[in-house]
Amino acid sequence: MSPLLEACALSHVYPDGSVGLDGCSLTIRSGSRNALLGSNGSGKTSLLQHFNALLRPTAGGVRFAGQPVDYSRGGLNALRRRVGLVFQNPDRQLFSASVIEDVSFGPLNLGLDEATVRRRVDDALAAVGLRELADKPVHHLSFGQKKRVCIAGVLAMQPDVLLLDEPMAGLDATMQVELQALLDTLAGRGITIVLSTHDVDFAYRWADDVHLLAAGRCLASFAAADLPQHVLSLRAAGQPLPAVVELHRALAAHGLAGEAPRSLDALHLQLAAWKGI
Repeated sequence: MSPLLEACALSHVYPDGSVGLDGCSLTIRSGSRNALLGSNGSGKTSLLQHFNALLRPTAGGVRFAGQPVDYSRGGLNALRRRVGLVFQNPDRQLFSASVIEDVSFGPLNLGLDEATVRRRVDDALAAVGLRELADKPVHHLSFGQKKRVCIAGVLAMQPDVLLLDEPMAGLDATMQVELQALLDTLAGRGITIVLSTHDVDFAYRWADDVHLLAAGRCLASFAAADLPQHVLSLRAAGQPLPAVVELHRALAAHGLAGEAPRSLDALHLQLAAWKGI
């Protein structure tokens, strides 16, 4: 998989003087699932907003498909058709009266004909499981449904990259499982996914690549499967080892576990097989 998005020594200082990014460099591979893992204030949101060009660098730069981001009106429109961003709080993103109106907004602004817009919106709502709520007022939706509408609005633009800022925040356990299934489906379609999280267990279980952020910098990037080998980097980013890794190591010390799994469900199956259940 070739590089698709790149942060190149990226720095950003906000108007109040606070530092969002401080020489951050990392690469997102085309078609990959990426977790930006870090504590609050580590620079995750700032990085996502640079990838979508909502923010402009104070220093350094962003490259998309091998080319520097073009910050002209035309360049920004072209980038945002291909790189869609879903905010952490859906109420920052939803502004139309009904679901179908909100999801239609982006495609209509592309100047597409009515039939094409209708088809894109229907496909996007089907992808997030909300087709039956197309005519429902946005303010009558649950928090989880609002997040799905935001994702549908981005999908209707048919992007190459989907950026999500803390997508699991505010969702109960059932909704988190449903959202992960949706993300897996989208990744299976070839969409590159980049999301921010401070949940090391989720990052380890779900991602192809993990990027550790702290104090506006990327401390390390590595394949998620290799995460247990990066204890020092995790510690520097204020992150613990995933619970499944800690448990597996404790079991392995007593000869009760085999190859390291990436989820508690996988570890349970491994133990069940070991016990002959």
